[in-house]
Amino acid sequence: MKLSVIFVGTLQDGGFNQAALDGVDRVRADGLADIAIVDGVPYEQPAMIAALEGAAAGSDGVVFVGGQGNVVTPQVAARFPDTVFAVAQGNVTGPNLYSYDVLQEQSAFLAGALAARLTQTGVVGHLSGHRVAPGLKGRAAFAAGVEHVDPSVRLITGFCGTQDHSPTTEHWARGIAAKGADVLFSMLNAAREGAITACRATGMRQIGNAKDWCAVDPAIFVASAVARIDMGVEAALRDMINGVRPAGVVELGLADGAAALTFAPDVSGDLRAEISALASDISAGNLPVSTDYTGPEYEGPA
Repeated sequence: MKLSVIFVGTLQDGGFNQAALDGVDRVRADGLADIAIVDGVPYEQPAMIAALEGAAAGSDGVVFVGGQGNVVTPQVAARFPDTVFAVAQGNVTGPNLYSYDVLQEQSAFLAGALAARLTQTGVVGHLSGHRVAPGLKGRAAFAAGVEHVDPSVRLITGFCGTQDHSPTTEHWARGIAAKGADVLFSMLNAAREGAITACRATGMRQIGNAKDWCAVDPAIFVASAVARIDMGVEAALRDMINGVRPAGVVELGLADGAAALTFAPDVSGDLRAEISALASDISAGNLPVSTDYTGPEYEGPA
């Protein structure tokens, strides 16, 4: 069986793409399929469509990594009815199209709750790049977590338009710090380095996402909203290999070990216990996580 996996942007990005590759490698190790990687695809619809069409022409199945695939994959899947398609972090389905969604909004909600407890200025920030469904849901959940714990805390939130250009994210993160934020939730890929540089310069603590950034730099990262997209990609590939066709969107979250909030050593035991209780409520279905945000948007520094 020949399968292809499509990545938008840099593959070794220290974020979702790199995590997704871990899932690909685990399936590759079984030797049950020939899996090709298509990476470096620009975040432009014609380029993404061309990548999908090229992969579909020579593959039995194609996995598109990222919510960017929600817009372009359905139209390509309709033109290749004999090829199986999947979107990791997707919400689209069809006769030969399936979606696997790691619920990063669950760990993002916990990140918001922690940020609201940690802030000394009463202002927290959020910074992401592309305005795609997973990123929008994560932002909304972070905002909901902040409000759940302390509605008086102000949120400065923006999408800077890039996941991989660090000078842009540094500029935006510095702008968010200048507005009073002392905790920043970053949902970025390779461009996270720019936000890290801004945090070093301003003293703002950062909450990462995707992987455990506390293990990388606990002086900068006070927590990390882990989202195991590798588990979604692995599930998509294994289902293709085994001929499994899910009835709806496959969701993986806190209860599945696909999402979690990790902490830096300086986060107190009391705070960890409070966040753990919220996580248990979410896992049990007792605490719904909002994925809609209608508040103000930060348009970026001048």
